[in-house]
Amino acid sequence: MARSPITPRKRWEQRFERWLWRIRLMAIVPVLMSLVSTAASFVLGTREIFKALFKIFGGQFEPKGEAKLLAELVSGVDLYLIGIALLIFGYGVYELLISDIEAARGPDQNSGGLLDIRSLDGLKEKLVKVIVVALIVAAFKAMLSFPIVDGSSLLYFCASVLLLAVSGYLVTGGPPGSRGPK
Repeated sequence: MARSPITPRKRWEQRFERWLWRIRLMAIVPVLMSLVSTAASFVLGTREIFKALFKIFGGQFEPKGEAKLLAELVSGVDLYLIGIALLIFGYGVYELLISDIEAARGPDQNSGGLLDIRSLDGLKEKLVKVIVVALIVAAFKAMLSFPIVDGSSLLYFCASVLLLAVSGYLVTGGPPGSRGPK
């Protein structure tokens, strides 16, 4: 069976498509920046936690200042969660646009790996879960210093707790028995 000759138009199309495919490698910039941002978030979170621990063990806090110290500790955890979201973003962009992360795969190469991101929707789903948890932690931090002085402030506080519980329930996918196989 004879092959048809490659026309100049087809040759230009192939060259353009190869160039277009190589342009995807520009995605390394957001990957690298998200990894640097992850490291910065982890450093800042560690600094927040150490700052609170030095106050606790150094006895440098005022009486009834436990809520403020706890808020500083929670702030460190929140920065860790933001770093994790940035890390998931970096891994996801790399796996979607550049290449699979072979080191994250199991020895049989059929396992999904650490994140197993195969689509933009999968990346979005994983990011949303971490971001919602970070928002729950930030709301918890704000609630530590929320003054309850009357019935309406107590009602607001209770509504906030209810909303946090519902959002946690929705992020996990419902009751433990209702989740499908992972």
